[in-house]
Amino acid sequence: MKPRALGGILLGAALAWAAQPSLAQEKGKTKATELARTSQAALTQLCAEAPLAKTLAPTAHAILVFPKVKKAGLMIGGQYGEGALLKEGKPVAYYKTTGVSYGLQAGGQQYGYAMFFMNQKAIDQLDNASGFEVGVGPSVVMVDEGMAKTTTTNTLKDDIYAFVFGQKGLMAGLGLQGNKIAKIIPK
Repeated sequence: MKPRALGGILLGAALAWAAQPSLAQEKGKTKATELARTSQAALTQLCAEAPLAKTLAPTAHAILVFPKVKKAGLMIGGQYGEGALLKEGKPVAYYKTTGVSYGLQAGGQQYGYAMFFMNQKAIDQLDNASGFEVGVGPSVVMVDEGMAKTTTTNTLKDDIYAFVFGQKGLMAGLGLQGNKIAKIIPK
């Protein structure tokens, strides 16, 4: 099969996958309870492994945690995951993250990510948008190991800090730019 034809098939599959009603919407409270539990556990694990995340957690207005995001592609890729918005450690809303990408890519990967919303303005963007797009609106800073070691609470001035964790699989490049985040279970 030619790479372009395979790419078209993968793009169609990724778009159909992202357009499907979320599992959280279909299963109601059972899925919501599971999302809350896995999101809280993922945040606990992240804070144990990343001192900056542990420092940010008490001062963040809210933390959006996607414990498991699956990404796959061959030239054209797609990703999908579900998670919970936590305020003071308790789930207050549920979201999905979707994305489609094009470029030199091949493989599959699973990872999690957490976004620490540091002010009410950033949370308002999430709540007021029909689909929050990472990289549009409030400033989002990706925290890598180097930044995590040299940053102090005095140097933190951005709206949102994002941590990627638990990466498994093989996929060239990883970024959150262009991801769409949308509410899936109204509270």
